[in-house]
Amino acid sequence: MTGVLVTGLAVVLLVLGWDDARKVAAIVSTLAAVAGVGVAILALLPGGVSRGPRAEVLGTGRASSGRGGHANSGFLGRSRSHRGDVRVRRTGDADASQGGDANTGIRFD
Repeated sequence: MTGVLVTGLAVVLLVLGWDDARKVAAIVSTLAAVAGVGVAILALLPGGVSRGPRAEVLGTGRASSGRGGHANSGFLGRSRSHRGDVRVRRTGDADASQGGDANTGIRFD
């Protein structure tokens, strides 16, 4: 798609005279710069641009922990460093019956 747009713009600029081509190029450059700034600002916002899950956990096995240990068959991450969605489905059992800690879903520190 981008190649088609660039080719079309090049053809238009070649067909136009030098003065008109210069004006069109200045307008196109300004619009592209404004669009680039808009995309950068959108990417910096919390959540950013999401096109689906950024992390997906699917069909994990069984996890068990001993006393004082940790069992995780899901997703474990830091909330401040993770951006985007997390999807957890059909995770395995997490057993902490010996006094540990267990997670089968999503846990953020």
